Amino acid sequence: VQLQASGGGLAQAGGSLRISCAASGRTISNYAMGWFRQAPGKEREFVAGINENSSRNYYRGSVKGRFTISRDNAKNTVWLEMNNLRPEDTAIYYCAADTVYPLTTAPLRWGQGTQVTVSS
Repeated sequence: VQLQASGGGLAQAGGSLRISCAASGRTISNYAMGWFRQAPGKEREFVAGINENSSRNYYRGSVKGRFTISRDNAKNTVWLEMNNLRPEDTAIYYCAADTVYPLTTAPLRWGQGTQVTVSS
């Protein structure tokens, strides 16, 4: 499966962005999906994950209540809705597919990232 993230951009603090991850090559219905991010000079970190049939999801503490992960297996797409953005959310966001849920720190497949920049 190949993954392509899109939809990043510039937002003001308190604003919203929605980023997408479009998959090709294989259906994502057999994979747990997730989002990770990497800020300049920092390690890549987990953001949100969702299981194969959307019945379970989980988030890192700092985004809980602000971010929502969702998926549509028929559209082979995963989204991350980000609300009440903070400058510390600035990072390159990567989608990922894994064969296990919760996702591991070394998922099966990484997508290309999309830049999210939040200004104060």
